[in-house]
Amino acid sequence: QELTLLTGYYAASADPAKVAPQSSPMLGARYDVRVGGPASLTARVARVFSERNVVNPALNPGAGRAVGSESWPLYLADVGLTLALTGQKSLHRLVPVVGAGAGIASDFRSADVGGFRVGTAFALNFGGGVRWVPGGPFQLRADVTDHLFQIAYPSSYFLPTTSGGASVLGQSQSRNVWKHNAAITLGASYLFFR
Repeated sequence: QELTLLTGYYAASADPAKVAPQSSPMLGARYDVRVGGPASLTARVARVFSERNVVNPALNPGAGRAVGSESWPLYLADVGLTLALTGQKSLHRLVPVVGAGAGIASDFRSADVGGFRVGTAFALNFGGGVRWVPGGPFQLRADVTDHLFQIAYPSSYFLPTTSGGASVLGQSQSRNVWKHNAAITLGASYLFFR
């Protein structure tokens, strides 16, 4: 069993309305339990210290529509399976790993003035990394993970303003958008019962 404290950077992909949580530092933890051979069951939680742009779709562009940037943390939680590519051995004290899982991405916030919020969305993740295992109960790791989840735009983003101004998004734009978001993390681990 292994507990890891991690820190890193969440690289958010752009969304058409530019209102989703943006790239920012993140902190988190993961817990791994070996379930047999090279496979481990993994549970992770993380907080992304993000900001996002808030817009008021009732106002015309250039006339106060862009309300400004607000602190808008994003929380990630998932469970999955991790495989050590070198089995139960290391290669020069390095163990390459791959993994995939499912969970949630949530802002735990109510909607903003324009009706947008991330809410609690189903999320998939996959990625890989490398562990440095010098021996004993401590080790280091570096990982790159793609967090894939969907955001939904409110109907107000597709309506013209009351004075006839352009809507935030055109009618051809999908109301639901899947976003790929990369997380690059470094972690320090403690191995129990070692």
